[in-house]
Amino acid sequence: MTANSAGGEVGGETPTPSQALAFSRYAEALDLSHAADIARTRALADLGHAALHDARRDGVRGVASDMELRSVAAEAAGMARLTDRRLQGEIDHAMTVIDDYPAVFEAWVQRRIERGHVDVVVRVGAGVPAEVRDSFAEAAISVCERDVPSRVRGALDALAARLHPQTFTDRHKTAAAERCVRVFHGTDGMSNLVANLPTVIAAGMLDRLTQMGQSVKDARAESDSGDTRTMDQLRADILGDLVLGGAPVVDPTYGTDRAGGLGAIRARVQVAVTAETLMGKDESPAEAVGAGLVDADTVRQLAGQVSEWDRLFIDPVTRTPVEIDTYRPTASMKKLLMARDQHCRFPGCRRAAIRCELDHTIDHALGGHTHIFNLAHLCQRHHSMKQFTKWEVRQVGGGVLEWTSPLGRVYREDVPVPAVCFTIDTTDPPPDATPGGPPPDEPPPF
Repeated sequence: MTANSAGGEVGGETPTPSQALAFSRYAEALDLSHAADIARTRALADLGHAALHDARRDGVRGVASDMELRSVAAEAAGMARLTDRRLQGEIDHAMTVIDDYPAVFEAWVQRRIERGHVDVVVRVGAGVPAEVRDSFAEAAISVCERDVPSRVRGALDALAARLHPQTFTDRHKTAAAERCVRVFHGTDGMSNLVANLPTVIAAGMLDRLTQMGQSVKDARAESDSGDTRTMDQLRADILGDLVLGGAPVVDPTYGTDRAGGLGAIRARVQVAVTAETLMGKDESPAEAVGAGLVDADTVRQLAGQVSEWDRLFIDPVTRTPVEIDTYRPTASMKKLLMARDQHCRFPGCRRAAIRCELDHTIDHALGGHTHIFNLAHLCQRHHSMKQFTKWEVRQVGGGVLEWTSPLGRVYREDVPVPAVCFTIDTTDPPPDATPGGPPPDEPPPF
C-alpha cells in the first residue's frame, strides 16, 4: 500500500481550521512517537550490552551471565514501573533488532518501515538460519515497504521458506510431530483450550465451526427462538459439542433417525499449489489462502480427495492472476476475483475475501459493468463506507485500486502477490506467454 498526501485542495475538500489543527498535531505526535520508539530501542539494547559486558569482565558465563541480564532488567523495570520479565523480553528484542537486523533497524530509523514491520520481521526471522539472515532482512524490507504490518506476515513466511536451506516439507514433518492440545486454566471458571495443529486442519476447523454457527443464526431468525448467542459463543459451544458428543447438540435434527443438518456441513480450505509441486517434481509449499503455508505432502493428499481443481494462470511478469479455467462465466469471475483479491481491498484491511462482498467500483445503477476490472472485494464495513461517506475509489488497471480520502489523500492498493505461484524465465518467453493472453491449448496437468 502506497500513500500520497495531496497538497491544498487537489482532489479533495479543504479541511476546516479545527481539522487542520488536529491533523497537524497528529502528524507531530507521530514524529515524536517514532523518535521515542527509536530512542527506547537503542537504550534497551545498551542496557543488555552493558550487562553482558560486565558479565564478561567478571569472567562469568552461562547462567551467571543471564543473572546479570535479569538484574539489569529488574532495575530498569523499577524505573519504568513494569515487570522485570517484560523488561527483559524487551531488552532481548531490542538487542536482536540492533545486533542481528541492522539493515531493518536502519530502515525503521529512516521511516521506510514502521515498528510493527520490525516486530514481524524479527518474529518470522527467528526460524531463519544465521547464514541467510542478511539476505532475508534485505528482501523483507522491500516487502514491508509495500504494505502495512498486518498484511506482510504471509509474504515474509513465504520468503523465509524460500531462503531456508531445509525444505518446507521436512520442517513441517518435524513441527507436525509436536502437535498437541493443551489447557490453560484461567479465572471465573474458564479455561483456554489450545491446539497446535497443521495449518490446513486448523483453518478447516474454524471454517466449519463458522458455517455451523451461521446455520444456527439463520434457523433462529426464522423461528424466533430467543437464542442471542454471538458467533464467537456459537463456535465455542459447537466445538465443545462436537468433541464431547460427536455431533453438535445445537443441531435441531440431532437425535433423530438421520444425520443432522449441521453434520452435513463440510469445512472449506482454499489451497493454491503449483502444478510442479502437485506432480511431485518439487517440494515447494502450497498456500492455504488467508491462513498460511501448507507442506507439499499434505496438499497432494488433499488433491486426491477432491473431484475438481481450478487451473489458475499467473502473469509471469507481474505474478498476478489473469485467468482461470471453468465453464460457468459467472463462477469463473467470482473465483478469479477471490484469487486475485485474497482480502478486502480497502487499504490496510485483512478480512479474507470469502468473508467479503463483491462491489462494483462504478455502481451498476450508474452504468458500471459487471466485469473483473470493475469489481473488487470489500468487507461490509468498507463497502458501507464507500457508499455513505466521501471516500472514493477507482480502478487504474490490472486490479490496482486508488482510494481518495475526503481530504484528498491518495492511497494506492496494489493487487496482493500470491505467496505461491509458478513463474517462467521471462528473458525468452514462449510466443503464447504474453501477459493477459489466452491460456495454452494443452490440457491441465492435474
